[in-house]
Amino acid sequence: MTGRNHFTYTAYCASVFLWIRKGRHLIVAVVNQKGGCGKTTIALGLAGVWTAEGAKVLLIDADPQGTASDWAAVAAGAGVPPPFGVVKLTRPTLHKEVADLAAAHDHVVIDGAPRNYELARSAIAAADMVAIPVQPSGADFWASRETVELVKASRAFKETQKAVFVISRRIGRTVLGRGIADALAEFGLPILAAGTTQRVAYAEAMTAGKLVSGAAAAEMRTILEELRGLVA
Repeated sequence: MTGRNHFTYTAYCASVFLWIRKGRHLIVAVVNQKGGCGKTTIALGLAGVWTAEGAKVLLIDADPQGTASDWAAVAAGAGVPPPFGVVKLTRPTLHKEVADLAAAHDHVVIDGAPRNYELARSAIAAADMVAIPVQPSGADFWASRETVELVKASRAFKETQKAVFVISRRIGRTVLGRGIADALAEFGLPILAAGTTQRVAYAEAMTAGKLVSGAAAAEMRTILEELRGLVA
């Protein structure tokens, strides 16, 4: 981020945090500037396991591609609407609107936008916790750099904000999976021990408008537990 861009973003962050409501709500933004990293899968999974615990959850689809909204439409069309609310909000004023949206819910999960600087930084500014999904690939690693810069600029004004990497679509205990964790260490953000593995169940659930179950749901519960431990 250049000096001029950093100054602009710094001023932006300073102006937005008056809008963020503190209290019982936990707002988690799942964000990466690279598409196809498992972002929507993790956002839906977190909303699903939180809801299964009895929480009232809202998922904000901040991605113009609208995958989470499409998933919700498929679910509703099959006669089994999602057990949590899904709202599409693809404006860079999300950070200003999230407090009102969160007021009627226990927790909010934001499915952030890839390849969109303004929407990504608004989602990050709105969040108490930022989860950055990264697949074990060089492309994901390189794309994470810009997301990390946005997070660090945000945290300069929101010291309580947490941010972590979540390794997604890991293939067993491969060298590639270990390698991405080693590479990400240079960014100075924690890497969750929990993550997702390459499972057909995730793609099937997305296509059918369903939530994952079995081993895939267990992965999501483990991710959520580790996230909660970081903000406790």
